[in-house]
Amino acid sequence: MGQREPVLVPEVSQSRVEVRQGFTGANLLLYGAIIDPDGPGTGTDYDIVVVLKGPTEPVRIREKEHVAGLIWMNAGSSDFRSAPSFFAVASSRPVEEIVDPRTAAIYELGTDFIQFSPTGEIDPEEQSRFARGLVEMRRRAGLYKQDPDGVRISEGVLYQARIALPSNVTTGKYTAETFAIADGRVLASATADIEVVKVGLEGRVVAAAQRWSLFYGLGAIVLSVAMGWIAGRLFSRI
Repeated sequence: MGQREPVLVPEVSQSRVEVRQGFTGANLLLYGAIIDPDGPGTGTDYDIVVVLKGPTEPVRIREKEHVAGLIWMNAGSSDFRSAPSFFAVASSRPVEEIVDPRTAAIYELGTDFIQFSPTGEIDPEEQSRFARGLVEMRRRAGLYKQDPDGVRISEGVLYQARIALPSNVTTGKYTAETFAIADGRVLASATADIEVVKVGLEGRVVAAAQRWSLFYGLGAIVLSVAMGWIAGRLFSRI
């Protein structure tokens, strides 16, 4: 009789993160249990990897080139139709010690394995170079991160990981996917959802823009014209 697979029971400390004026970020606790069908103490050593992804968005990456040693100019660009706005990985030990690169790529177990979905035709080497540039840029902004020692496992059953959301996160639906891995194989996975929403005045402005987009756009145009007219009148008197 073959070995039965374990079951993951994931939980998250906050299923809703509210972004208010002066928001400085949030610390999420992702925790849960590994339920072995044969009961605890069966001798199976599980590793845990948690992947937290933010809403996807289209992105254009531009490459700068130093011209004549004087100025920087746009030299090339690449478009990605679905890049995650936030991506964080926490694992019980370095991912390269848990799975092989092929398995890591299938499940996106690391910032080196994010699937970006480029648009148009581009040389694979160029595509990889732009993808690395995007990862590095967002890593510096605190939006892409990887913690090879970010998951603690107790008694081979309970696990917990902490992932920090920075103040510049995109609002929307986030998914936290947890993987139980043994002997280089993903044996179980489970997903928990987290909603990041704007509240207060900013939240009301966003809601109004989405609900009455036409009136919001017209209002923004009228306000811009009025501000320009007022500024012109003020400067004309100087």
